Amino acid sequence: MTESPATTGHPTDAERFLFDTNGYLVLEGFLPESLVDSLNAALARTIARRRDPGFKRTHEPAFADRLGKANARVMHLLAEDPLFLDILDYEPMMAYVHGLFNKMPHLHSTDAFYEIEPEEYHGQGWHTDGIQDGFRDFRPHVPLLQFKIGYYLSDMSEPDQGNLNLVPGSHKSLVEPDAEDGMPGAVQICGRPGTAVLFHNGVWHSAGPFTRRGGKRVILYYGYEHPWMLACAEQWRYDKDFLNGLTPARRRFFHGFVFDPPEYRWG
Repeated sequence: MTESPATTGHPTDAERFLFDTNGYLVLEGFLPESLVDSLNAALARTIARRRDPGFKRTHEPAFADRLGKANARVMHLLAEDPLFLDILDYEPMMAYVHGLFNKMPHLHSTDAFYEIEPEEYHGQGWHTDGIQDGFRDFRPHVPLLQFKIGYYLSDMSEPDQGNLNLVPGSHKSLVEPDAEDGMPGAVQICGRPGTAVLFHNGVWHSAGPFTRRGGKRVILYYGYEHPWMLACAEQWRYDKDFLNGLTPARRRFFHGFVFDPPEYRWG
């Protein structure tokens, strides 16, 4: 397949250096405004559907939705709207996934946060990503096993509205940080709608403070893992009709054992 102009030349050497050094990369204005608007509408429909008392799943989720009075966190999004499936293999982002992570990524997770009230739950405290408490068995050098992407769907160009907090370079630390000490060196990632933040599973991160009056946090997260891993709890939560309706290219994001009949998915 011929690459579009948006994908050629990325990641650049400078982007690779920043990602390797800091453990994350910020891409301003990555999603076009029209796509951001469409994703916001799709997320609003999803939250409304999940709030419906009659909503039922084919399979119980690996992680439950959190539906507060104003805020929401919803999981396992690919079957909710075709747009969410389109973002799974969004071509401009695949250049970064392939270039920084793996040529044949598998899906790890999808979820989204919608927050307008600071007093409601808005995520974990400081943590790294991965099973068994962030792949702690690999310490002191936790490798790049999961590649996480956060897409900002609201204006988060100002801090203190639940912005993603990261500690640059913390994926290379040989010691555990003291979260009670305020996580020295932490930065809030600010960006306008359409900003994408890519980060290493070993980077210490959290949802930042939400104290800004009139603030709004809407973030869509996609996680990818290596094809030889079975750390994903999401893939077998989709029903057979959804899985078997995927195109051959999109089936490659899924482990073969979730299909009926099973398929070889490593090559």
